[in-house]
Amino acid sequence: MPLSIEHVSFGYDRQQNGDTFSLHDVSTTIQRGSLTGLLGPNGCGKTTLLKLIAGVLRPDQGAITWEGRRIDQIPRRDLARHFALVPQETHPAFDYSVLEMVLMGRHPYLGAFQLEGPEDLAIARSCLAATGTAHLADRLYMTLSGGEKQRVVIAGALAQEPEILLLDEPTASLDLGYQLEVASLMSRLNQNHEVTMVLATHDLNLAASVCDRLVLVRSGRILAQGPTRDVLTGVTIQQLYDVEVDVQVHEPSGQLMVVPIRRKP
Repeated sequence: MPLSIEHVSFGYDRQQNGDTFSLHDVSTTIQRGSLTGLLGPNGCGKTTLLKLIAGVLRPDQGAITWEGRRIDQIPRRDLARHFALVPQETHPAFDYSVLEMVLMGRHPYLGAFQLEGPEDLAIARSCLAATGTAHLADRLYMTLSGGEKQRVVIAGALAQEPEILLLDEPTASLDLGYQLEVASLMSRLNQNHEVTMVLATHDLNLAASVCDRLVLVRSGRILAQGPTRDVLTGVTIQQLYDVEVDVQVHEPSGQLMVVPIRRKP
């Protein structure tokens, strides 16, 4: 069954500001096996929507359902076995090794005071291999480059064995090489491992290259949604960002390419 988001509204400061919402009446569906992109300006509600889907936040209105159950009624430990959230930045409290960071993804499967066993270790190493970071297992996480850290965090999320992987700006602040590596990793996990993904990003060309469906959010409301090639047009991007762009098909790759021209007066 798909993940269903139905008329969801949420506000961080409603008690102080009345009916001020960060998200207002959002409805969309995430199909199993899809790779959906969330696009929109800073502060539009993309990260908030990811946190609502992950169960970190609860809607003020509406409901998010999965497998016929409301997300906010599923125990957090059970939810963590099916949903994994990769934040923009990860700052561990201690200087853990890479393997220890990935093993944290196994916590939803462990009882109180239970230590990771051989099966958990095998899963963690498999996730490191899947993200191309197996050679970093013994390194301290904080000694890694930004791109290496991001792939390790994704490996930790995969160690949760999630059915749905939520990624918040996974290529932010990465150089071009690491951007390509992370984009390739997401496509491989989605296509070869059938992981459903929801990706929040400002990178329109990344979204065009990896996402099969887009949800465009502005001022807490959905502006447009649908297949990538139907939604990612000059008209919708101008409505979304107040920027004139040229959207073309890049002939060698066959992918859409977005070229900014000027900010709309």
